[in-house]
Amino acid sequence: MPCSRIGQAVAIDPDALAASLRRLAALGEPGTSVVEALRHVTEACADLFGVTGSGIMLADEQNVPRYVAASDGPGRMLEVVESETGQGPCTEAFVNNTVVVSADVTAEPRWPDLAAALRPYGVRAVLGLPVRLGAVTVGTLDVFYDRPHIWQDDECQALGRYRGVIESTLAAAVAAQNAGELAAQLQYALDYRVIIERGVGYLMARDHVDSVTAFNRLRRAARDTQSKIGDVAQRLVSTGRLPTEVPRGVTP
Repeated sequence: MPCSRIGQAVAIDPDALAASLRRLAALGEPGTSVVEALRHVTEACADLFGVTGSGIMLADEQNVPRYVAASDGPGRMLEVVESETGQGPCTEAFVNNTVVVSADVTAEPRWPDLAAALRPYGVRAVLGLPVRLGAVTVGTLDVFYDRPHIWQDDECQALGRYRGVIESTLAAAVAAQNAGELAAQLQYALDYRVIIERGVGYLMARDHVDSVTAFNRLRRAARDTQSKIGDVAQRLVSTGRLPTEVPRGVTP
């Protein structure tokens, strides 16, 4: 669901946004803990945009988006539940490399498991934006309200600029080699994104499913066989089947 041009727009001071972007860009300088920097980014995001909370997910060694930082407990819960269920606006933003919004995730029939899990936690309207290194999606920025809300174009555009702080922070940390294990995870996402996308496309065409369903099949097969998702995607493209699938004509 895209951002809307209908409804009451939220006032965002462009000068305040620019000043905040300049201050936060310094967090990506060498010597700063990247996870601590990202936590500050989520807290500043909530303050600047007046949203209830914010969080950041980054691809793990399986190229599955996982919790890294959040401004509060509900923000962390949103990310944990999305990672566990493979559902939600942030998951779709990660898989499809596009902005995804929901006016109320607890009333969304497209994400039933996510909706049920989040009802007790005060997470309602959610916006997910892909976070990229170069042209490769390596994570997401999510922001949310504790009430239903129609996301407006100006909010989406301003948050798109704000996302640049996260991308600059990650790029600086990786270049300075002070991101530790996180850098290795991001490098895996960079190295295997293309083959994973090819695997997703193969399953979509073969099984007539959407991209998120195809991605979740890949990650489930990787988990079940204790393999890397990139290796599973490569095998799928090469052989035409997942490692958990029985070849045609063979009785299990």
